[in-house]
Amino acid sequence: MIVLIEKEDLIMTIFLIILAIVVVVALFIIGIYNGLVKARQKVKNAWSQIEVQLQRRFDLIPNLVETVKGYMAHEKDVLEKITSLRSSWANAKSVEEKAELDNALSSALKTIMAVSENYPDLKANQNFSELQNSLTETENKISFARQFYNDTAMMYNTKVEVFPDNIVASMFNFKPEPLFTVDSEEARKNVKVDFNK
Repeated sequence: MIVLIEKEDLIMTIFLIILAIVVVVALFIIGIYNGLVKARQKVKNAWSQIEVQLQRRFDLIPNLVETVKGYMAHEKDVLEKITSLRSSWANAKSVEEKAELDNALSSALKTIMAVSENYPDLKANQNFSELQNSLTETENKISFARQFYNDTAMMYNTKVEVFPDNIVASMFNFKPEPLFTVDSEEARKNVKVDFNK
């Protein structure tokens, strides 16, 4: 009888130890999962901040183009390129596509600002001056938002890849987020303006 009671106590003790281990592992997985979800939501929020600033810039572009049109008739190609890029951005789906179009648009806007130096009447125009200041301010905000997005995405991507989080991430299909980068060599170069054409 004593041996039977000791055997039942041993089985109960083993059962409680296994139950405790299962509970600890479950809590550990839940903690990692929740951390990954929070990190992914921060990345989505950071991306939405970029989109807010890009939308602000896109809202300013038609006014800039209209203001500049009268002064820069022979810069028609640049103005058409800006309009085309603005339209293309609205149709882009992925972060990579939007980043590429944003880089091209930034380059085209730099060209307009550089070309405006050759038009004293345009530089003196109050609307152009206000638009230029607004665009400069917006470009700074976009730059900050890109940096914030990349920092947030990097933290999330690190969580997805480090052990033991990577095990939970693969179990629940968490994928790394792309970083906002400059892929083209042209976007890395300074804007070159030639007035002799």
